This record gives sequence, structure tokens and C-alpha cells, in this order.
Amino acid sequence: MITRRFSGFFWTQFLGAFNDNVYKNAIIIYITFQAQQINSLNPNTLINLGAGLFILPFFLFSSISGQLSDKFEKSLLIRRIKIAEILIMALVYIGFMTNSLSFLFCILFLMGTQSTFFSPVKYSIIPQHLSEEELIGGNALVEMGTFAAILIGTMTGGILIQSSNGKIVLCLAVFLFAVSGWLTSLTIPEAQPAEPTLDIKWNPITQTIKTILYAKKDPTIWKCVWAISWFWFLGGAYLTQIPNFTRTCLGGDESVATMCLTIFSLGIGLGSMFCEKLSNHKVDIGLSVLGAFGLFLFGADLAFAYKSKSNEILSLTQFINTDGSFRVIIDFLLISTFGGFYIVPLYAFIQQKTPFKTRSRVIAANNIINAFLMVLSSVTGIIVLGLLNFSIPIFFLVLSVLNIIFFSFLFVYEPLFIKSFKAWIKKEKI
Repeated sequence: MITRRFSGFFWTQFLGAFNDNVYKNAIIIYITFQAQQINSLNPNTLINLGAGLFILPFFLFSSISGQLSDKFEKSLLIRRIKIAEILIMALVYIGFMTNSLSFLFCILFLMGTQSTFFSPVKYSIIPQHLSEEELIGGNALVEMGTFAAILIGTMTGGILIQSSNGKIVLCLAVFLFAVSGWLTSLTIPEAQPAEPTLDIKWNPITQTIKTILYAKKDPTIWKCVWAISWFWFLGGAYLTQIPNFTRTCLGGDESVATMCLTIFSLGIGLGSMFCEKLSNHKVDIGLSVLGAFGLFLFGADLAFAYKSKSNEILSLTQFINTDGSFRVIIDFLLISTFGGFYIVPLYAFIQQKTPFKTRSRVIAANNIINAFLMVLSSVTGIIVLGLLNFSIPIFFLVLSVLNIIFFSFLFVYEPLFIKSFKAWIKKEKI
């Protein structure tokens, strides 16, 4: 699948996601362990503020980014976005040298803005460079690369900021990663603009409403948008809780948390790649039904999989040698693997069925709903774990119950999912 016409794009998006997470996690570590020396605010408050600043641009600017992606030639637009990333990363040095958290948070907002403008181009360019038979494989590769980039970037950010002369090393690294992303973008083939005569509307409020209406024109596409956003709701919930779940329920140290995060990312990659094989290289949202079933089943099992029997903090080796650890590992692996089955066909279906002229704006609408569901995921965690004081395993059980409710509504109100699933089982066309 990595051919000359696709490899440049793959590595550009990989390096972008990687660099985002290098900087984001470095900031989290910096806030947690060092920022109290220069700021009296609670670290948890600062971390949540940072997360909110990164997501905020998706609400504010997705409507504009969708219009720009439909209006301009996409490979040129990507290169300009990557130049913006280089300029933003150059500012990191100023933020750290002045010990200005406000400035570092502004950079986080700018990075979220850069990601907002890249996302519609990222998903709308794929069907322009790949044939219909390659869509599932292309999306599988992108999803696998994105989650690998998130994992590796998160680990790299923590390592760099805690190294000797960590601030200088981090500043240099994120700048060089941004430059590398721009260099790979130079190899992306041209992708003609969808609507070059489009008159850009800059009002974010009215255009956000109009952008969402583009996605609502096709009821099936609109339900797929919500189905994709539900995946990010679940992903955000699981990934956010893994460190604390490791500490309080598994009794493990940082190495155990890293293993769980690694397995989760590996599972997404495996599910994405197996999805290409199972789909027979055809866009088939019937696989999303299979993915939904696995998300519910193994998500529910995780709630009962393990409870620490020791007051000691376990190393990775000690944890693996305890009873029940294998069940936790399998649950994390299969939750994410079925997540790959679930998400890849949905993205491919939107790319295939959305009109070329408005494809980027529909994807921008998807980003808006994604951001809304990710915020809702955080709010749900705060309510269930904070206000109601439930344990994390109970929270995982709550997620499984919410899965049943959501998927029941989705499959009842959009029969194409079940119809496609039955056809996939029988290996028939629909």
C-alpha cells in the first residue's frame, strides 16, 4: 500500500500526529513536575486547561478549514500548513526560555489550530490518490499510523523533557520533526481542488452551522459521522483512564501503564490492517457492526478482569506473572482491535459516498462533532469518577452500557449497517 503516490502523505500525517503528542505530553510532564515553581495553579487544572485549548480550535475553525480544503489544491495546502507548524514550533524555545506557561499554552492552541486545518485535507485527499479498492487499505494505514504516532510521540515527549537539558532538547526536536514533516509533504502528488470558485465565508458561528448542515444532507452520512465521533468518545475515555487504572486497579508502575498504552495502539493497528483483509478490499460498513460487538463485549469484560491483590507497586515483570494479568492484556488488545474494525470502514464510507465538491466540508463537520464528543467524554469521566465517586472498572462498565444504547439506536435508525453486515457474512453484494 505504501507506494510513491501515498508514502509522502502517510509520513507527513504520521510526523504531524507524532509532533503534536511529543509537545503535548512534554507540557503535561512539565506542568506536573516543574510548573508549580513558577505558577500556583493546581497541575490538574492546568492539564485540563491545556487539553481544552488544543480541542477548542476544532470548534472555532473547522468550518473555515473545510472550505479551504475544498477550494485549493490539496498538496500545496498541506505544504503551507506544514510551514505554519515549523513557525509554531520555533516559538517553543521562547516559551521555555521565558518560563511562560501562558505562552506555552498559546502554542498549544496554535498547534490545535494547525491540526484543525490539516484534518479535512488529510481525509479528503485519500480518495483522490487511491482507487475505490484501495480506500479501506489506505484508511487502515492512516489509522494505524496515527495511533502509533500518538503512542511513540507521547513516550518521546516524556523522555525528552526529562532528559539532561530537556527544554533545549525538546525545542530542537519539535522544530526538526516539523521540518521533516514539511520535507515529506514535498513528495505528495497534486490533488485538484474540489470547488476552486468557492467564496470563503469567515464567520465561524454561521459557517459551523452551515458545515454541519452539509453533513446532514445525507442521513446515512450523518449517522456515520456520529458513529465515528462515538469511537473518539470511547477512545478518549479509555486512553485518559489507563494511567490511573494501572495505578489504582492493576497496582502497576509506569512500565505497566506504558504496556497497556502500547497494546491499545497495537490493537488499533492490527484491527485496521485485518479490516482490509476481511473487507475483501471493498468499502463495507458491515464490519463496523462486528467492531461494535467487540467494543461492547471486551469493554464489559475489562471491568471484571482484574483487581490488585497486593499493596505493593508491581513492575511490568511482576504484573505479567500475576493471575489475571493475561485477561487484562487480551481485553485491551481486543477492545482496540475491534475498534479498528469499527472505525476504518466508516471513514472510507464517508470518503466514497460524499460528493467530491463538499467532501472536505463534510469531514470538517465530522471534526466538529468529534471534538464535541471528546469534550463530552471528559465530562462523563468527571461525573462518574469525580462526582459519583465510582471506581474506574465501574466506569468501564458504564461505557459498555452506553455502547449498547448508542449502537441500538444507530443500527435501528440506519438499517444499512445490519443489511451490510448480513451481506458480509454471506459474502454477498448489496
